[in-house]
Amino acid sequence: MMFDRITRIAFGVASAFLMLLAFGLIAYAAYEVVRSLLIDRTDIGATLLEAVGYTVIAIAVFDVGKYLLEEEAIRGREMRQAAEARRSLTKFISTIAIAVFLEGLVAVFEAGKEDLRMMIYPTLLLFTGVALIIGLGIYQRLSAMVENETSDPESSKKTPKARAARGAA
Repeated sequence: MMFDRITRIAFGVASAFLMLLAFGLIAYAAYEVVRSLLIDRTDIGATLLEAVGYTVIAIAVFDVGKYLLEEEAIRGREMRQAAEARRSLTKFISTIAIAVFLEGLVAVFEAGKEDLRMMIYPTLLLFTGVALIIGLGIYQRLSAMVENETSDPESSKKTPKARAARGAA
């Protein structure tokens, strides 16, 4: 019982720290935009793209902190329904994919301006984003199929055509 309490406190502290870091990223992004507008007068487009990237990453970090707080510190590894877990993971992976795509786009613009030979990194980032989305789609499809089969024991006895007809009705 004491170990459970210690781990919940540890997860709570880690969650609060991650949330503070997320707010720090957003504050830094805002600072960079204001500095670019008022002081440096550098390429505002690149600064804004970087600020969007920082903000999306901050959302992902905040989401991880929120997940740790809700699932590990408050609920304490309470089992959830498969649909709830799927929604949570979908939201998290989608946020990460958006961050990867944004970073890839920023890198494409930077590499395009400087040296086209540097396009391998942005290309790999974009392929990684695509792989995340494809993997998420496969996960969604498979987990929904398993969830449907486990929630309706009679459906496993029917043929695939009968299941498809029932789903269309």
